[in-house]
Amino acid sequence: MSSATLEVSIMGQSYVLACAEREQDALRQAVAEVDREMCGIRDMGRIRARERIAVLAALNLAHAKLLASAGASSSSPPESTPLDLHARLQRLCQRLDSVLDGDGQLL
Repeated sequence: MSSATLEVSIMGQSYVLACAEREQDALRQAVAEVDREMCGIRDMGRIRARERIAVLAALNLAHAKLLASAGASSSSPPESTPLDLHARLQRLCQRLDSVLDGDGQLL
């Protein structure tokens, strides 16, 4: 399997990633999705710390993936509506802010 590097940009920051040549298109799609999610969170204007934005984006994407896989394996509708999800994410953001404000560090 041939390995290559790929330079990408997420929220205006460049990253050089290693991946198999045959997986570059999938990686580009993943980068675009992460960039879109992070920029959307940043553009809401409430959060500026890159680490917090990254955590929220990861949670949003993981949650969407879980909802999609649950929907694919079940004929019942997902438990959360978009408005419910938005409210839950706002509460999660507030909790993250309160925890991270204590020491200023993500981990």
